Amino acid sequence: MQFSVVFRHMEPSDALKSYARERMDRVRKYMPDPIGCHVVFSTERHNHRVDVNFQLHNGLTVAGHETTENMYSSIDLVIAKIERQVRRYKGKVEEQRVRPHHVEPLPWSHSIVEEAFSGPTTEAPPDHPAYTVERTESFHANPMSVADAIAQLNLAHQTVLVFRSTEAEGRIAVVYRRDDGKYGLIETPAMA
Repeated sequence: MQFSVVFRHMEPSDALKSYARERMDRVRKYMPDPIGCHVVFSTERHNHRVDVNFQLHNGLTVAGHETTENMYSSIDLVIAKIERQVRRYKGKVEEQRVRPHHVEPLPWSHSIVEEAFSGPTTEAPPDHPAYTVERTESFHANPMSVADAIAQLNLAHQTVLVFRSTEAEGRIAVVYRRDDGKYGLIETPAMA
């Protein structure tokens, strides 16, 4: 396993680094051999924060962070949080083997989208758009199955995940958590 440590706003410490490595090795009993572990230690005033990110072979990531007044207790708490995430994930995987998940596609049709966005087309477009982009993110859409995408969504505690569907010939797809607790799937059409 590759293990990297970054110290922000504090002096590097071999004792912290070795303690973190020892604690990160505890998580390996719950996961298939992770290919990488990235740990960031940072301090701000009297708070000590630890951010941990595990990269697995199947492309999934497991991440967590904790802030306390002591760096060692932050390490222990973040590892406990990651262990809970991984145990919950393993339980869901076992449950999915027994009972397959069902993803409901969006009930959008081409005509509904056209009706929603159609309007008078005789007007000239304005010089300046009526919207502003507040934040732009760029990322790499990893190839994965829908089941892996849902697992990654749950592990990262996100509501939306963009990925390349291995089941749909590498097309871009989006899986999201609905308000009723189920999952939705948006797939892009095949290009002709």
